[in-house]
Amino acid sequence: MWPTSMRERANGRKSAYSIGAYERRVKKTLTVWRREGRVERLWRGDAGLWTGGDEGRWVGWLHGVDRQLRLCGDLKRAAQEVQEAGFEDVLLLGMGGSSLCAEVLSLTFGRVEGYPRLRVLDSTVPAQVRRFADGVDLEKTLCVVASKSGTTTEPNAFCDYFLEEMKQAVGERAGAHFGVITDPGSPLEARARKEGFGYAFEGVPEIGGRYSALSNFGMVPAAMMGIDVEAFLRRAARMVARCGADVPAEKNPGVVLGVVLGELAAAGRDKVTLVTSPGIRGLGTWLEQLLAESTGKGGKGLVAVDNEPLGPPEVYGEDRLFVYIRLTVGYDPGQDEAVGALERAAQPVVRVHLEDAMGLGGAFFLWEVATAVAGCVLGVHPFDQPDVQESKAFTARLMDDFEVEGRLPAEAPFLCDGGVQVFADGENAVALAGAASLEVCLAAHLARLKPGDFAALCAYLDMNDQNRERLQAIRLRIRDSRGVATTVGYGPRFLHATGQLHKGGPNSGLFLQITSDDAEDLPIPGSRASFGTLKAAQALGDALALSGRCRRTVRVHLSAGVEAGLRRLLWSVERAVQHMERGA
Repeated sequence: MWPTSMRERANGRKSAYSIGAYERRVKKTLTVWRREGRVERLWRGDAGLWTGGDEGRWVGWLHGVDRQLRLCGDLKRAAQEVQEAGFEDVLLLGMGGSSLCAEVLSLTFGRVEGYPRLRVLDSTVPAQVRRFADGVDLEKTLCVVASKSGTTTEPNAFCDYFLEEMKQAVGERAGAHFGVITDPGSPLEARARKEGFGYAFEGVPEIGGRYSALSNFGMVPAAMMGIDVEAFLRRAARMVARCGADVPAEKNPGVVLGVVLGELAAAGRDKVTLVTSPGIRGLGTWLEQLLAESTGKGGKGLVAVDNEPLGPPEVYGEDRLFVYIRLTVGYDPGQDEAVGALERAAQPVVRVHLEDAMGLGGAFFLWEVATAVAGCVLGVHPFDQPDVQESKAFTARLMDDFEVEGRLPAEAPFLCDGGVQVFADGENAVALAGAASLEVCLAAHLARLKPGDFAALCAYLDMNDQNRERLQAIRLRIRDSRGVATTVGYGPRFLHATGQLHKGGPNSGLFLQITSDDAEDLPIPGSRASFGTLKAAQALGDALALSGRCRRTVRVHLSAGVEAGLRRLLWSVERAVQHMERGA
């Protein structure tokens, strides 16, 4: 990782921090950290650094690398057993912090020769579940269910579905095709024993899900896909030492980065725009969860902006902090040029350099420290997620009612236009009053965006290339026309990440939920509900939580199909923007 000081230059590389007028503010806070011994207090989990709550019980990740290194032998043996059993795919079934690190590693390293391919399922959209099921030969697949609590709805539904499918494929040997990663004593651990699962790996209760990348939740799938986990962790250990309790604040890369994030957010630069080299493009999604779920509460928070293509400086407002995570080998010259243009335009930029993909272990730890420090600067609890629980509770009640009544609550659309239905309630419906078409409705919604806001597309759709392309086009049209940051989240995975920020963070988000009917649904064994029902309940639970926080939210339902519906939505956004521009 390179470098630590705000003015350091070597080998022609630019300064790590180009933050202009904010540098004095950052230095002042670092001086306070040094004078008050806050680095050492961080390492001993002093809750007084944050809110004085239960923060101290959640800092096990600070010592997790040493603990995990002692488990490398066990992981290597398990990986060898998986190889010898002839498994060609490892299908990780998880959600949020239990799955995102595995996805980063899968996208970054691809298939390692001689080892199974790692695939990660974290969506209840029936089309996506079916696509993953059809994409593997179950007789040669190991399913690993990952859930810290062992009670998370989505992984349990995945387990129910794939265990039934596996029984159809291999009969009484189904248990040998399953493993779990879960905290000791969880219901999932008990199920693994009851069903005779072939593998069980323990989590660490003192490490929260989004800080668990360097624990078994990240390293078990890493080992099974063929990554040298010992070498990976030893690279991470270098960063642990650099961020250690005895390293002064101004020389401690995790502390410096965290202070920059926190102080610039406090000054209005709270849209942390992530730029990653192509070879580590998956890292942004992991960072998005870590930053948003950790800091988005109490009306404060870092809005992580992932995968928003870089534009010219003039499309950005004064609410951005750009973070460029650059591979020394495999960097993109076009990104270098675009980031340089932002610096010349006086946009604040942070540069983080990785030598190669094996440096991701160090990056995980660096950002975990930085996020905890940013939470201190902002005065929030960086290890809880109270508003995620609220949305889950709404969904659970809806699913319980469905089990009894066989249906979800009926909703009346605000507008029906060309195979797209629009839903809004309360003040949101008032804001759209008089809209007679989808484009006029969207124009009224988007007109509510102000400088410093962000627009969030919350899509309960299959994460396939075609849908990504359309959603990217929509977000860029909104960004370029309204001058605001944009995010794209896929439900339900974003509920366990940016969902916390959406409800608990600053009321600066404008939300466009996108739902659809399912061409093909899938049953959840042992339940009256299907995956389509669960997805719909999660979207409705999310909407209820947003409404309860007076968020600007509109839902568009693509009743005529996803492909046609997204085409119509993109066309309507284009017309809505033109409508607003004419009005201006």
